[in-house]
Amino acid sequence: MAMVDVTVHGAGIFGLSIAWTCLTRGAKVRVIDPYGPGAGASGGLVGALAPHVPENWNDKKQFQFESLIMADAFWREVEAAGEQRSGYARLGRLQPVGDDKALELARSRHTGAAELWQGKASWEVIKAGEAGDWAPESPSGWLIRDTLSARLHPRMACAALVAAIQAKGGEIVTEGTAQGRTVWATGVAGLEEISRETKRSFGNGVKGQGALLRLPRDLRDCPQIFADAVHVVPHVDGTVAVGSTSERDYDDPTSVDGQLDSVLARAFAAVPVLAGAGVIERWAGIRPRSRSRAPVLGVHPTKAGQYIANGGFKIGFGMAPFVAQVMAGLLIDGIDRIPDGFRAEASF
Repeated sequence: MAMVDVTVHGAGIFGLSIAWTCLTRGAKVRVIDPYGPGAGASGGLVGALAPHVPENWNDKKQFQFESLIMADAFWREVEAAGEQRSGYARLGRLQPVGDDKALELARSRHTGAAELWQGKASWEVIKAGEAGDWAPESPSGWLIRDTLSARLHPRMACAALVAAIQAKGGEIVTEGTAQGRTVWATGVAGLEEISRETKRSFGNGVKGQGALLRLPRDLRDCPQIFADAVHVVPHVDGTVAVGSTSERDYDDPTSVDGQLDSVLARAFAAVPVLAGAGVIERWAGIRPRSRSRAPVLGVHPTKAGQYIANGGFKIGFGMAPFVAQVMAGLLIDGIDRIPDGFRAEASF
């Protein structure tokens, strides 16, 4: 590629999504990552694209809602371009209701969802028996079922983006020269670099551990479950992902330990159908958490004339379609649609 309009540093979910969207807008794009695509947190296992609760609405929740709504078209286009599956499907989510107080709250959120989700998705309370044997254990006998939650397979999604980018003429390299407008989507390393340069806390890494299970029955079309603070996500390849921990203090960022055993035990207790499932992979990695807990987008705080897209802690895959659209608009057209709470100054 002789000349480049946009250079993206980082080939995680934010970097790849921005690169793809810029390509669809006609830009020539180079992605640089010394470790290759999906080498960090984006190479995990879980892939739960779950919304915030429909109340106390703010810019972050609205942004995530819009991104979840546009995800179906985004991933269909990616899959068509690169002829690889992402594992995306909007199959909803089940959550157990613990007691009468929680039941009252869950029912009140039905009204909020009807308004805030604009009729594009629903939040309802159902009897546990309506979900069949895939239902999680529920002390009250009731479940929350929403239709906004979706899932994808993180590794398949990154591979699908790589294939789409390359099919569109984009370049993905481990080393190269930055040209044109430059955006840094370098995850934890990027947050730590800014903290060092400014001598102020800008963000940090949070360790997460998860596991991949193989079941004797096909659950790929079942909704995900969130129970006892554990995500249980059936994937398109027949596996089921379980996770994850949130560890601020750790010695080894990639080691698995007893905290993952606790996650698995809680998952088996909450979802009886998982009994006897074999663990085929255990994974640990570090996810980038900005100080504001929101994504950090826009003008880079320490690199003059350059841009940043970082901080996708827990919600990176769900936020990626809209993050990519907003950043492409900024990089190519100079149109700034970034919420104030997502700007770099919000993380200091």
